Amino acid sequence: MICADLPEIGPLRGWNAGRVGDIAEVPDGVVATVRRRELPGIRSRPVEKTELLEQVRRLRSEGKSPKEIARALDVRPSAVAPLVRAVAAQGRATAELPELVGCWINVGWSQGLSVVGRPDVIEPAQDDTGGLVSVLIARRHRWDKVSVCGYLVDVFCLGVKNTFGPDITDDVALRQFLPEYFRPFPNGWKEAPIELAQEIVFGAVEYARGLGFEPYADFLKAADHLGTWEGPSGITFGNQGKPCYISGPYDNQRRVIDTLRRTVGPPPNFDHIVTQ
Repeated sequence: MICADLPEIGPLRGWNAGRVGDIAEVPDGVVATVRRRELPGIRSRPVEKTELLEQVRRLRSEGKSPKEIARALDVRPSAVAPLVRAVAAQGRATAELPELVGCWINVGWSQGLSVVGRPDVIEPAQDDTGGLVSVLIARRHRWDKVSVCGYLVDVFCLGVKNTFGPDITDDVALRQFLPEYFRPFPNGWKEAPIELAQEIVFGAVEYARGLGFEPYADFLKAADHLGTWEGPSGITFGNQGKPCYISGPYDNQRRVIDTLRRTVGPPPNFDHIVTQ
């Protein structure tokens, strides 16, 4: 099992291309009420449709599923569904992402996982790096540069553990960086469709949230490079479908174990592997 920080490739620079702007229109017939506890002498104001739509857009950008959004906003799922569709449609219409230069994942990424309807993407076990997946995405930035984001994903338990970027570099430096970025994985890397990267990263975020864990604090800065994901993921996360916490050098192990005991119960409902 490897425990390594993501490398850096240069100064961090902002990248705003592909962000969806404010949405002014709400589908006709959508009515939703958010119930809020009122304080004495203070009456809660009704939530406007545009405000509710903006809340849905924000939660969707964080990788939350429609059911999770409904619970977070305390509205019926039937009221959330058309708003989620409106956010996706508006995003496609108003915010074209820059050209995809490349998307790569480490060889052996699928160890311990299964993918519904996609046996072709499953790889045989090749090393002891199962549970960690590294994803790298590069998009065009102007005519002579690329914008790069990386994601270190614990697909067995914790979700997105680390990210970097967006960092701006050039094509030559990107090619030189690939071996360095995937150096912790002895079998190297391979190209992957962006849809698979979305399933791995956003799907792992959703899985980890179900266990009580939020993604790395700067995840949203890098999430735009993945594009819009409508889910659900066809990947079965966990080691053979079971939560498996492989401790890392910077983890608060007691907090992780306590959280798992609270959300799924004591072992054998989850496994815990201690690394040296």
